Order: sequence, then structure tokens, then C-alpha cells
Amino acid sequence: MSVQSSGTLAIEESPAAEAAPSSSGEEKEFEYAIDFTNTDDLYKRFNELLERSSMEIKLGDKVTGTVASVDQRGAYVDFGGKQPLFCPLAEVSLCKLSKATQALQVDQVRDFQVNYQDRRSGELRLSIKTLEKSLLWQRLRQMSEEGAVVEATVEQVRPAGLIVRVTGSDVTGFVPGSHISSGPGPSVDWNTLMGDTMNLKILELDEEKDRLVLSNRKNAFNTRRQITLQVGEVVEGQVATLQPYGAFINLGDNMNGLLHISQISHDRISSVEQVLQVGQKVKVMILTLDKEKGRVSLSTKKLEPTPGDMVRDPALVFARADEMAAAFRERYLQAEAEARGDGGARGAPAKQAASRD
Repeated sequence: MSVQSSGTLAIEESPAAEAAPSSSGEEKEFEYAIDFTNTDDLYKRFNELLERSSMEIKLGDKVTGTVASVDQRGAYVDFGGKQPLFCPLAEVSLCKLSKATQALQVDQVRDFQVNYQDRRSGELRLSIKTLEKSLLWQRLRQMSEEGAVVEATVEQVRPAGLIVRVTGSDVTGFVPGSHISSGPGPSVDWNTLMGDTMNLKILELDEEKDRLVLSNRKNAFNTRRQITLQVGEVVEGQVATLQPYGAFINLGDNMNGLLHISQISHDRISSVEQVLQVGQKVKVMILTLDKEKGRVSLSTKKLEPTPGDMVRDPALVFARADEMAAAFRERYLQAEAEARGDGGARGAPAKQAASRD
């Protein structure tokens, strides 16, 4: 590199660079001198670099940008390119909004996804809705594994069933006619359900096909099943799925419970696979019941005769499960009785005894 007296910076190529053939025309742009005394030349070079930066963003990319302006049609987002990209009102949120300012403010920094490109002009458009929808489907998959309740509102009545919208989103699902009724009894006029909010269980979901099938009957049945369950009761189940945070246990009748990783053993385990495998039959104790949300929490930790037995000898834990659960229930009932007695100092130690490891 050398500086010429005219104020022009000339970039000299090395012999190796001269010998190497150029793979594209991009390398040639620096072969000529850049005149730093010429303002027009500098702006031209700067714009060329900005245009190249813009072209690096393509359909499907996730970008981080700053909201430059918001109007009734949507928002313009600055991401460091030559021109800001537009995010239409319909793509500002997963919820239906009347104006973009309900979700975005000027100078707000957040993630967007490029979800549209005009075939003629090549113009790109942004979306928040696409990102939020992907997160919602992830949450729905988790809720399906947990057997948790999905809240949805009835929007349409069809001959075969109901079209419902998941609360707080634009994701719709279908409730087949055979899964609308909560049990035996007189049939319900489906039209009377319009606008009602229902607590439903997931029968089937497919994000790629945008398919979500739900059941009111399954939720009602599971609720009745939960009424028969008691905290401290030992039940048999089968490992349905494994997650980094625990295992979902199929308790029968399409009802799952969560065995959290912290409730598997007194010994610390680094991964669920260290102790459990999909399809394995287990005995678990009902730790908590949330009938409103349709969730059941389980424990094998409370069934260990000696801390760490689930890691060393799970067969021993299952063999003595009823004995250990009986001791837990005794402490649990004692804690409840003492708490009802005066709710004071005597109740607190008992509750601590019921929950101790």
C-alpha cells in the first residue's frame, strides 16, 4: 500500500494476488484508486456497500432491527441497510390489532423474520407474527405432551364440529362433533356455544399442515379421572417422552403426568436418559394435582428407600413404592390436620416434614 502525493490512496496487489485468477468481479472493485478528497466518490462507494449489505438478507432470514417509524399501515424497520424494510399491520402481532402502535414503538429493538418478497421489485417485507406463531406451536407441542388444557373460543359452527381460536392468537383448531359433549346426557345445540370459551385437550397437531384437533370430551374425562386421584397415591405408568427437564408418564386413559428431573432422585442426575427410557414401565407417586389446568406432577424421589436408589436400583424403588408412599401420606395428612388446627407454629414444622426430601 502507498500514499500518493495527490491525496489518493492506491492499493498495490502482491505478486501472489496478481497470479491468482479472480473468482468474481467483486475483487476488481478495489483495483482502482479511491479518492478520499472526492466526496461524490465516497458517497458512491458507501451506497454500493449498503446495497450489497441489503442483498445479503433473503427470504426466511431472521433479523434484528430498530423501529424507525410507525403508521396505520404498519412499521418501517431499520436493520442497517440502505433502506428500512416494511412490516405490515397484519404481520405485527399474532393477535388481531387495530393499529401497529399497540405492539411497536419508535426506537424499539426486536427480532423480525423476512417472510415475503415481491417477485417483480424484489422488495422484502418483515413479520413478527411468523416468529410468534412458531413459538406458539412449540408451546402447543409441550402442552400436548403434558396433557395440559388449551383455552379457546368458539368462532364457527360447522356440520362436523366447531372451529375454535386459541386464546391470545390467530391459531384456529377443530373440535369434532364426537368430542364436543362432555359426557352422557341430552345433546347440546352447538349454536348455543358460539362465543363460549372452552377448556380443551389436544388430540392431534401438525404445524406444517397448520392442523390442530382438540377435544372437550377428553378434557372432561381426564378431569373426572383426576378427581379420583389423590396426592401421595402410587400409580403405574409408562414413560411416553423424554425432555431435558423431565419425563412425561402415560398414566392411562390418555392422561400424562410430568416427572420433573428434580423429582427423579435425591442424587443429582445430569440427564433424564441416565435413569429412564421411553416405553419403560414405572411406579410414580402423585405429588401435586392442578385440576383447573389439567396438570399432574409426579415423583419417584419420594419413593426412594435410600437417597439415590432410582439411579442405582430402580427395581427396589418400585418394589417398595407403596410402603414409602404410605409414609409420605401420613406426613402429608398430619401437616394438613395441624394446619387446620391452628395454622400456626405447630402446623409449619409438620408441613416442612411432609415436603422434606
